[in-house]
Amino acid sequence: MKNLGLILCCLLLYFSAQGQVKGVVFGSDRKSKEVLYGAKVKLLKGKIGAITSEDGRFELILPKELPDTMVVTAIGYESDTIVVTKDDRFIAFEIILYSDQLLPEVIIQAKRDDHSISRLKILYVENLGSGELKKAACCNLSESFETNASVDVNITDAVSGAKKIHMMGLDGVYTQIQMENIPYLKGLESSFGLNSMPGTWIESIQITKGSGNVVNGYESMAGLVNIELKKPKEMEAVFLNAYTNRFGRAEVNMNSGFDLTKRLSTGWFVHGSTTPTIVDENSDGFRDIPTGTNFAVANRYKFDGKKMEAQYGFNAYLDNKTGGQTGFRQGKVSDLYGVALDSKHIDVFVKTGFFFKKPLRSLGVVYNAKYQTLDAQFGNRQFIGEEKRGYVNAIYDGIIGNSSHKFKTGGSVVISDLKQVLDSVDASRFEVIPGMFGEYTYTGPRLSLVTGVRGDYHSIYGPQVSPRLHARYSVSEYADFRIALGKGWRVPNYLIDNISLAATSRSWVAVDTVLPEISWNMGGSFVQRFRFLNRKASLSVDFYHTQFENQMLIDRDADPSKVVFSNLSGRSYSNSFQAEMSVSPIKNLEVRLAYKWLEVRAEYGGVLQQKVMVPRHRGFANIGYETRDLRWKYDITCSVFGKSRLPIAQISSNEFTSGEQNTSSVYAMLSAQVTHVYRRWEFYLGGENLGNVRQQNPIIQSEDPFGNYFDATRIWGPVVGWNVYAGLRFSIKQKKRNEEKKKSS
Repeated sequence: MKNLGLILCCLLLYFSAQGQVKGVVFGSDRKSKEVLYGAKVKLLKGKIGAITSEDGRFELILPKELPDTMVVTAIGYESDTIVVTKDDRFIAFEIILYSDQLLPEVIIQAKRDDHSISRLKILYVENLGSGELKKAACCNLSESFETNASVDVNITDAVSGAKKIHMMGLDGVYTQIQMENIPYLKGLESSFGLNSMPGTWIESIQITKGSGNVVNGYESMAGLVNIELKKPKEMEAVFLNAYTNRFGRAEVNMNSGFDLTKRLSTGWFVHGSTTPTIVDENSDGFRDIPTGTNFAVANRYKFDGKKMEAQYGFNAYLDNKTGGQTGFRQGKVSDLYGVALDSKHIDVFVKTGFFFKKPLRSLGVVYNAKYQTLDAQFGNRQFIGEEKRGYVNAIYDGIIGNSSHKFKTGGSVVISDLKQVLDSVDASRFEVIPGMFGEYTYTGPRLSLVTGVRGDYHSIYGPQVSPRLHARYSVSEYADFRIALGKGWRVPNYLIDNISLAATSRSWVAVDTVLPEISWNMGGSFVQRFRFLNRKASLSVDFYHTQFENQMLIDRDADPSKVVFSNLSGRSYSNSFQAEMSVSPIKNLEVRLAYKWLEVRAEYGGVLQQKVMVPRHRGFANIGYETRDLRWKYDITCSVFGKSRLPIAQISSNEFTSGEQNTSSVYAMLSAQVTHVYRRWEFYLGGENLGNVRQQNPIIQSEDPFGNYFDATRIWGPVVGWNVYAGLRFSIKQKKRNEEKKKSS
């Protein structure tokens, strides 16, 4: 160990001796300035360069021979040169490029990558921008991942329309979902909440694989998805979106952002959608798509002060859906099988940040309160749920000596009162979870790392400690290697987490004692950027292993007449491998190809086997092209899903599924969209599942829904066939603020 420590110290000293240069590049027309994305920064003697990120930042590894000349260029601006010496190591530059003033009436902007992997972050973070979200219908959050290979969205049953995400082959409950670093889609929202967030509200989505930072909480077991809503100062003054498809679904969205005072701005979001048409294209007597309505509204404010900033607002929605047999109507007594979902939600949040006199020191506090109700009917089964939740998280940021050594420390507390009852099974729980955390970040010329630990105390299950480690090593200017190791845990809410399994005649066998689920996740990634046909390209490869110490298992094979819940008594793990390449063979054409392999196994009755409904292989391809005048945009996405194991099902009194009946088919999903931009208008036309792929007979014993063998949960593919949709967007941008207004705010 002493020798290893000595070697690491020598490596750190060597890389520190080399040094690096960082900075931010701004563009100015002498009236205002803004960060420049896509500016080129190059060292002439060292022959190395970088491209500024979306926030204008860059970093370069300095060559051994100094001084050197750093040249900064951007389209539409005068170039600048700076002589870099040894004394400039680790200095952060602020560089301002002034407009070339030759064509003042022409505005040239660099194209931002709609899909990218952050070069500056130590963690492996995949960013989906607003342009990426527009490549598909993206009417709600569940449809925001259609052009992404890392996150899978699966239908849970054939009657309720519920969807869940999967990351690295694991159920979405193991992925921590946040809205601007505030816990989201937890508790009663976990099964139906993906449909509650309109896609037009979203500015970007960040996807982190593996365990996240300790600052974000203890529940990141398979990954973290953070949703960023549009900000009041950056969003449109007026934005309208209208959408309809061939199944009769229609929706309207409206966003608006504006200033109230010089320091205070606000943003409004309104959404309304309806699906009134009853669709039964497979003629089994059941709705292929639930009918119903959804109304959502959100309002947020942002205050920018000299010594503090604050954001606060609320989010509320009403969601009502009806599924089941086509003749079923909510509120009417009948002998038909029906599904009725009535969900009400409101939450408020406050985020405050305080800046201290000492540089790079601040305090941030997040407050969130939520109230949710969910009443659900699946045939004769009734679910009643109510959730009250409070959350506070305080974070103090500082440095140790210089900006290469940073730390974060703080504490959080969660108070949750969750009532959930399915027929006679009551899994209600009141819990208080205080916690504390500490995190250290080292940023070196090549090696950077984040390490932290948090301790939480659960009022029912006692203390838990969660260590995390992330590291990034810059192999070269264009290649990065990352590793991640961490522990995560959660307390399962097995009723609401698996509420879709109520759409079956199987009886539920509850677990005797609910225990916390605990897992260790470890893995790494490699990202290589290169030139292909003299144009930018990238290749990313990652592998992650998740090992469970304890897990809530759902056994649907031991007895086909039952769903058995139990705590893990053997092994349970997942292995996930993904490779993705992005190339741009010609200008304005982008091609992304990906392959994913999943091995997700657990011991059921002493037998280690693949978990159900998890395809072992998946292929992905996305092609996007836009014309040189940016008036027309074309996107095609194809996803191929391999075979997955299906649970054994009982078809009649003496007949069970067997052999190939317990394995899904290989199928492909093809979608395409064309968008036309005309001034402030965007018109789009698209199609989904253009190959008209459908799972044959998705419901077992649909002719006898109250019998002993009814099952609508054995879903591995699409329930409905091809779809065509159309829509339009209209936007008016906010007036550009001048520099004086920026300084005063």
